[in-house]
Amino acid sequence: MPPPAQVANLEIKPPTVGHNGYQAFNPRTETLPKGWNGFNSRALDEDLIVQHDVAIRVRDGCTLYCDIYRPVTEEKVPAIVAWSPFGKKHNGINMMKKVRWGVGVPDGCLSGLERFEGPDPAEYCPKGFAIVNVDARGAGDSDGSIVIMGTQEGEDGHDVIEALAKMDWCNGNLGLAGNSHLGIVQWFIAATQPPSLKAIAPWEACGDLYREQFVRGGAWDNGLFDLITRETIRGRHGLEDFKEMFRRSQTINPYWADKRAEISKIKIPTYVVASYSSFVHTMGSVRGWLDVDSEDKWLRWDPYQEWFDLWVEKESRDELASFFSKYLKGEDNGWEKTPKVRMASLNYGNMPPEYPIVADNFPLPNTEYRELFFTEEHTLASQPPVRQATLSYNSESRSDPVDFVGFTYKFSQKTRLMGLPKAVLHMSCDDLDDMIVYVLIRKLDKDGKEMINVNIPLSAAPYSKVEDIPRDEYSNLTIYYGPTGILRASHRQIDPARSIHPQYPFHTHSEVQKIPPGTIVELEIGLWAMGIDFEAGESLRVQVSGEYPLIQETKYAKVELEVRNKGTHKLHVGGNYPSRIILPFV
Repeated sequence: MPPPAQVANLEIKPPTVGHNGYQAFNPRTETLPKGWNGFNSRALDEDLIVQHDVAIRVRDGCTLYCDIYRPVTEEKVPAIVAWSPFGKKHNGINMMKKVRWGVGVPDGCLSGLERFEGPDPAEYCPKGFAIVNVDARGAGDSDGSIVIMGTQEGEDGHDVIEALAKMDWCNGNLGLAGNSHLGIVQWFIAATQPPSLKAIAPWEACGDLYREQFVRGGAWDNGLFDLITRETIRGRHGLEDFKEMFRRSQTINPYWADKRAEISKIKIPTYVVASYSSFVHTMGSVRGWLDVDSEDKWLRWDPYQEWFDLWVEKESRDELASFFSKYLKGEDNGWEKTPKVRMASLNYGNMPPEYPIVADNFPLPNTEYRELFFTEEHTLASQPPVRQATLSYNSESRSDPVDFVGFTYKFSQKTRLMGLPKAVLHMSCDDLDDMIVYVLIRKLDKDGKEMINVNIPLSAAPYSKVEDIPRDEYSNLTIYYGPTGILRASHRQIDPARSIHPQYPFHTHSEVQKIPPGTIVELEIGLWAMGIDFEAGESLRVQVSGEYPLIQETKYAKVELEVRNKGTHKLHVGGNYPSRIILPFV
């Protein structure tokens, strides 16, 4: 049941026919024939049975509705469940038409039967699986008000899985699949240990909504979810109001604690996919890999954007089917020989990524964590400067790019950085008793020019060279600058016992420790994982700023619920203040 905290609800729009794939509530069964192509995209290779609006009652009495796509066969089949509040019908293909460049997903790739961020029934039903798209609690016609993750979604998922396992077409074995919400929820459902859940595939899945999505580093950011709420989520009974819950408690309380998945309770085969370019999911995937309590787990570091990987890359689609064939059908297909860890390293510019890179573990066992110290000359040095200096930036520049102080290191030979970077900064502010500090690592070419990484193959983009991409077509979905870290100085308290790695400190966010103006304080900031190759003569620049340093997209505007930054931030380097970056050389 929900955590011991009263949850605020936000009024949302009800579902309407034609919006986001919604059809009027109409329980029925139909057969779509081979060759069906209702969206003039991908035709069906085989007949499919579709059961619409199937009712499943969960433990508190609410009824949730799902659509079931399955092959026409007398044999019982396993089911792959795709769970979210984003609508259960026909909205993947429509969403791709709304995002920049369709993130490389071409016309004709999807059948239109897939839900947003979920597996396409046209792909997996002919391979002997049922695909079940569930409208989570409160979404569409499902009862209740919409909750996002936590105990409630975990319990609901548990009950739905066990009900599906008993249906006459099912062989009793179920898996979970999908990206983003469809991936995150897998941590919460699997942690309840449903007996019929035999394997999960959380592709791109954060694991802590406070630390990784809404309040990363102690700084509020609800922009992306506000957009999803306005454009996508529909229900009849409201949606939990994260903004109001943050207003009530800006530190961890039982409500926010319930939004952190207990991943160590998961004991079944798990196929984790991560990427560097996601600004929400990366570190949840890392913790998932480290904390899942099973020897049967795999980590694949995806060099491309998650929807492109899910729907376009044939190798990825085939691997997902192979993984579930092994653990939901019991096929002896050699899946267990798949390398446990496969990494990617980004080259940036017009060069494709290095992938796959087979490794023994992550973080890579032989990583050298090298300290590079900030200097007043704006360089990175192998030894801490003796001379003490103070550098500064305007924390309210409102410019694009934002104001920052940067420190550059030029590589004398080909070098790979892969793993977890960390910044240790000595900061002060005369104008306020707090600071929100952003750290960004940029790659520079041999002429010192900033480079970008395109998150899909250039062959799938509308431009053949990165130099041709207009600046106003940059999007955080398709363009990656580099790994970032965020910390509100008053939330700097760390619990080393809960840190997944010394390079990624666990901030408790349990109390606010304000800083008297002008006082110098040390901040440990874990940046999200990186994998970047550098040629001799190329450089790395560490940027410290007081404003969001990535692509400024007004539609993702932040909601100001607290005092953010004011005035000038001072970064102290050298002498008693060895500000530095610690980088993973491999």
